[in-house]
Parts: sequence; C-alpha cells; structure tokens
Amino acid sequence: MTERRVFLCALEELPDGASRGFTVDTAAGVQDIFVVHKNRQVVAYHNSCPHTGGPLDWVPDQFLSLDRSEIQCATHDARFRIDDGVCIAGPCAGKRLSPVRAVVVKGAVYAELPVWGRAGDQ
Repeated sequence: MTERRVFLCALEELPDGASRGFTVDTAAGVQDIFVVHKNRQVVAYHNSCPHTGGPLDWVPDQFLSLDRSEIQCATHDARFRIDDGVCIAGPCAGKRLSPVRAVVVKGAVYAELPVWGRAGDQ
C-alpha cells in the first residue's frame, strides 16, 4: 500500500482553533473528513461518529465545542479529545474517531490517503 497526498487548503484558511470539513476520494471511495487546527498542530479524522456512524457536524465546518477545546458530535453531544480522537464523554465513551494522516507542507494542509496498488502490493 502506498499513500497519495491530497491538497485540502492553505493553512492560513484554517486559523488556530478552527475546523473544516472536506470530501475526498479515497481507496475506499468518496469519504468525508475534517481537519482541526489547534495549538499549531493539524489533525484529521473521518467525519463519522463511532456511536451512530453519522456525521459529527450539523452546520458545515463546525466540529468543535463552543470553547473549542474538544471535538463535539452535534447529534448526541459526544465529546472527543482533539489530539487522539478518543471519546471522553457521551454514548460512545472510550471509542475513538478514525484518524486520517494530515501534514502541513509549505503552508498547505494535505491529507495522506492510502492508495492500493496491484494485487499483492497491499
């Protein structure tokens, strides 16, 4: 398995304390992901709550609690740590969000997504 880098946005379009959703083409098909920029770190997860499988945001790009300290599911108020996606409160406590590798290169935010090669390359 190899990875391909997919441009998401310029880092300046994602201020510290902000989140933003994206639809990307992955080896598993088109999927929704989101990125959080917090304390000069950028993390990304699949936009799917481990409780119901539904998206975490009701309003586009709003994935964070009001104080921006946690990721919050809009459906059942589950709360997740930003740095590792572990649910710390709510109906899926102890479960975690599915991570997506995110990197910042020369001021641009990218997702690094798996690409499956020929049979036997996996």
